[in-house]
Amino acid sequence: MNKSLRQRGILELLKQGPVASQEDLQRALRKRGLKVGQATLSRDIRDLRLAKTADGYSLSPGDGSAPALPPVSRLVREFVLEVRPAQNLLVVKTSVGSAQPVAAALDEEEWPEAVGTIAGDDTILIVCPDKEDAKKLAARIEEMLS
Repeated sequence: MNKSLRQRGILELLKQGPVASQEDLQRALRKRGLKVGQATLSRDIRDLRLAKTADGYSLSPGDGSAPALPPVSRLVREFVLEVRPAQNLLVVKTSVGSAQPVAAALDEEEWPEAVGTIAGDDTILIVCPDKEDAKKLAARIEEMLS
């Protein structure tokens, strides 16, 4: 499961109000289709700097966003190995274990040429509206590799 997606789910739940316990948070995440173990949940709570109050876990004052990813240009430069257009799709090869953070950073850019992404372990599939947008996006990503 993608850490960024899981932590985003935790933040969305806590924006609705405090959650009494880790078990309650685990159940709420499971209802959203996010299965998470207790140890992983504890790490996420620490990473997100959640506050434990008398009412339960809540967002720390002034905090309401997921941890920031490094800039997309840095992630592309460090982890992307190849970009291959295929009609209105782009296949982006990354180093092993790097596809998900790169895809998350690409998604955060909200580029109009990208309809969505799917990330595996070392491959990202980017769906574009048409061939022209796929070519534009491929050029944009390849420019970051230079």
